[in-house]
Amino acid sequence: MPEAHSHSHAHGAVLLPKARRLTLMLLIPAVLLTALGMLLLWPRDAPKADTAAGPPQSKAVVQAVTHGECAPVPAGETQPTGCGTATVRLESGEVISTELPYGPGAPKISRGDRVIVMGLENEAGGLTWSISDHQRSRELWLLGIAFALAVVAFGRWRGLTALAGLAVTFGVLLFFIVPAILDGRSPMLVAVVGSAAIMLTVLYLTHGLTITTTIAVAGTLASLVITTVLAEISVAAVHLTGVADDTSNFLSITQGSVNMQGLLLASIVIGSLGVLDDVTVTQSATVTELALANPAYGFRRLYGAATRIGRAHIASVINTIVLAYAGASLPLMLLFATGGTPVGELLTGQLIAQELVRSAVGTIGLITAVPITTALASVFAHRALQASADGPAEPTVEETAGRHRPPAESPWAAFDN
Repeated sequence: MPEAHSHSHAHGAVLLPKARRLTLMLLIPAVLLTALGMLLLWPRDAPKADTAAGPPQSKAVVQAVTHGECAPVPAGETQPTGCGTATVRLESGEVISTELPYGPGAPKISRGDRVIVMGLENEAGGLTWSISDHQRSRELWLLGIAFALAVVAFGRWRGLTALAGLAVTFGVLLFFIVPAILDGRSPMLVAVVGSAAIMLTVLYLTHGLTITTTIAVAGTLASLVITTVLAEISVAAVHLTGVADDTSNFLSITQGSVNMQGLLLASIVIGSLGVLDDVTVTQSATVTELALANPAYGFRRLYGAATRIGRAHIASVINTIVLAYAGASLPLMLLFATGGTPVGELLTGQLIAQELVRSAVGTIGLITAVPITTALASVFAHRALQASADGPAEPTVEETAGRHRPPAESPWAAFDN
């Protein structure tokens, strides 16, 4: 029993200084470069939203609904339904009567609904109110609370840190990336620096300052660089401008300082990051667990076993990416399917072509992440096992049993004394 204890202690003494050095060697330069990049690209004169523009709006509650017949339409057109009037109480307490919205996509109104009403100036100089949409804040808050409770209930402390990481992600997006792009900074540089800030904060916050996380960070950084270069080459080769739909066209008109092609490149990089860190963390953790369960494995066997797991993971992730894009573009796909557009023309049009480039570049970046991260993790695990080989030649009973239940790695193991 004492012999087994001393071997375990020696093993930790060998690993921790190396883990600490490797973590600091990667973490400190990455943090300094990212902080410098954010300082140089920080928005200083981003355009502010004009809150005074547009017609006045008010929250209201529907008191009563009276349905009626819609006005007749010319022959050949579809007769609308859902017409009538509604009595609503405004935030100010005033009770008004307004027409029910009708037509394609119009909200369906019932008594007791919480709605948004919009006021338009009439000939008498007053306001004529009309229902524009439902209020959704209460329902979205309830859904958000249920989401947070589910994450914390299942993930416990890890789930709490994941929520904190999600808050950091939204913070970087809303307070750095979006304002910096609107301020005329290079969207590509902003996306790369912002992605690095998100990755460094979220990965270490969620998974702790461990060597497993450090290897995942290194693999993610390398894959992110490859994805960025591939995106630059692909967008230029396919001659994409970044203006392919009404939203991007409107943005290019109203915000002329924004580089739309760069914005497309930025969206590819940011979109790839979310799946990249999933793949790299999984591969790094897989190698660590394989090394703990099979100390006799050398670099080649660790790399081969983890790569086989990575192939299965990538195969499912590719399908996930395609389904995500298909789900988001389903109305557009239905429109094209009923429009009689030839398939060749459909696929080579800019709107579909940029989605094909986005998914292809993101997938190639994911594929490169597997061998890079697996190789880094296998090298370190192999060297760590070699360094700890000065223990007893024959494993003790405690060590043999422990291989079936490897001890959990402390989130701060890299900096333990």
